[in-house]
Amino acid sequence: MSVPPGAGGVPVISTVDYHTGGEPFRIVVAGAPPIPGATVAERRLAARAPEIDVIRRLLCHEPRGHADMYGCFLVPPDDPGARFGAVFWHKDGYSTACGHGTIALGAWAVDTGLAAPGSEVPIDVPSGRVVAKVERDAVTFRSVPSYVLARGIGVRTAYGTAEADLSYGGAVYASVPAAALGLALRPGSLGALIAAGREVKAALSGHPAAEHPADPRLSGVYGVVFHEELGPGRQRNVTVFADGEVDRSPCGSGTAARLALLHEDGFRGTLTHESLVGSVFTARVAAETVSEGRPAVIPEVTGMAYRTGEHRFTLDPRDPLGPGFTLR
Repeated sequence: MSVPPGAGGVPVISTVDYHTGGEPFRIVVAGAPPIPGATVAERRLAARAPEIDVIRRLLCHEPRGHADMYGCFLVPPDDPGARFGAVFWHKDGYSTACGHGTIALGAWAVDTGLAAPGSEVPIDVPSGRVVAKVERDAVTFRSVPSYVLARGIGVRTAYGTAEADLSYGGAVYASVPAAALGLALRPGSLGALIAAGREVKAALSGHPAAEHPADPRLSGVYGVVFHEELGPGRQRNVTVFADGEVDRSPCGSGTAARLALLHEDGFRGTLTHESLVGSVFTARVAAETVSEGRPAVIPEVTGMAYRTGEHRFTLDPRDPLGPGFTLR
């Protein structure tokens, strides 16, 4: 890894940026140091090392990013069965799954000639192997097995008490009906939704139902999905993940987790999932299976990603703010 003059110990980092349903995704294509590990799951933990994590902070924090930025480091796959691996990151650290990012990576693979249109692109992520299939105007990703963990867990917030359903879709999500807390899924309610999401997540911190049945690295509530019914087979959601970050898209892995709950409730159609900004994913159960001794489904989630730019970032050694800051 070469460090150009005046980079303050940080190399020039090249990225290609996309958005999926309005949610940003910044793909690091050059300049990041190698991340050690035999698997993508191991590399996710190794990425916390200061010499690697400084790149995440540089790209994710202000003034180069923002509190809701998302992206990934490209890494080798676990085995030759996948095209590449991805270590996902956000302002607070590293996630185990990212559906909107998987859709963006599928689009990127075709845009760069790594894959042909219509082909399947297997990608290793910390929660397992996902597959993106890229058509002309849509990317469909096949999620890891998704299943219900627990139902009806009472949570208290400043907005009232509600019951949360926990399910796994590559990460653990708590689903809460927005109306149960008197919240509207509208842009004007964003502050309240963030506050309530943090409270729900805190209330479920350490809850035994949020433990992954086989891999403790996947345990803990990652996101809170506030949802409302829009009609048969159609819902709107706002997903608050990590520490108060808001997904502008309908949340890909959150959609997989929601589909596991809906399937257990008897839903057998195509779910139309709408976001806070009006973007839409569609999702269906491609297969039923068993995972970790539990009934599970294989969700397929369809959306589209669009390139927004290509960037070269660095750090001026005179910059007193270093790799950046966050205000939220």
